[in-house]
Amino acid sequence: MDSSAEQPPDQPAIERMARLHKLWQWLALLIVSTLFAGALELAALPAALLIGPMLAAIVAGTNGARVRVPRLLFGAAQAVVGCLVAASISAGIFPVFYREWPLFLGVVIATITASSLLGWLISRWRILPGSTAVWGSSPGASTAMVLMAGAFGADQRLVAFMQYLRVIFVSMTAALVAKMWVDTSGVEIPAIIWFPPIDPHAFAATIGIALVGGLSGKLLRLPSPFFLGTFILGSIIHLGLGVEMQLPPWLLAISYALVGWSIGLNFTRPILRHAARALPQIIASIVALIAFCGGLAFMISHLLGIDPLTAYLATSPGGMDSIAIIAAAAHNVDISFVMALQSARFLIVLLVGPSVARLVARNVRE
Repeated sequence: MDSSAEQPPDQPAIERMARLHKLWQWLALLIVSTLFAGALELAALPAALLIGPMLAAIVAGTNGARVRVPRLLFGAAQAVVGCLVAASISAGIFPVFYREWPLFLGVVIATITASSLLGWLISRWRILPGSTAVWGSSPGASTAMVLMAGAFGADQRLVAFMQYLRVIFVSMTAALVAKMWVDTSGVEIPAIIWFPPIDPHAFAATIGIALVGGLSGKLLRLPSPFFLGTFILGSIIHLGLGVEMQLPPWLLAISYALVGWSIGLNFTRPILRHAARALPQIIASIVALIAFCGGLAFMISHLLGIDPLTAYLATSPGGMDSIAIIAAAAHNVDISFVMALQSARFLIVLLVGPSVARLVARNVRE
């Protein structure tokens, strides 16, 4: 009688999910992931192919699902994301960065400083544990930050919660601001061709970089070895040798789903309740960062005479894919300036983010 009285009230629901055969658990996870990702795509929300499976996995994980993504598949998914990040860095940003480097560097440093301060405050006030808030507040490179956070001792689940919530807020805010200057209602997002023709050389280069980069990362004992090893090797080969990579949408969708499942399935009900309790403070920090970057945009526009929408889109803290679509829809926006600053911040955050996070986290502990 005593043991049953101590049983948590949500235990029966957990048992129902746990009693399912693993094959049925995977099937349920796949169906719900497809529904969530499809709904997010229809709503034009960013990162739908990753957030949808992650939300489905959170539902499954908090209801007792016992399936887990094998480490090898998770590592392969990280390697594909590493290739994607490396391929997204265009050599064309460097001439623009060279012309405007003091401005770009100042904006990036100010943004990283503001986000680190917000993360430090959230950690200092014990809203989130350890360095989790610092990693979660990083302004950009969201998937990369989530993948690396676990290797540096942060709670990967809560980092993902913060990062993707920020991506959604930033993208929606940028779309609303853009409507003040340009009508984007008639702009259609290009249809996704899920199974494009495979370029043998580019696709083989992608697979080779993923394999060699992932193995090199493991041998060199890099943190988050599959992602970082592939990103470093891919950047060298792509930028240094001009080798193109091909990442078909079906491969990205599988990789995003594996990453989303790996994170979401590790959520528990206590972790979810903790995230919900911290939601007001997390949203406040996101709004504060967006407002700070908006202030930077106002200064740049006022002092240097840059178009206000160009300045805002360039300084927006993340959501680079959505920013690119909005910038392309506006005829008066300097898209090269926007993407150069966005790419510069993305690259700098990727390179210095781990060191900044460790430094701020160490100060929190002290």
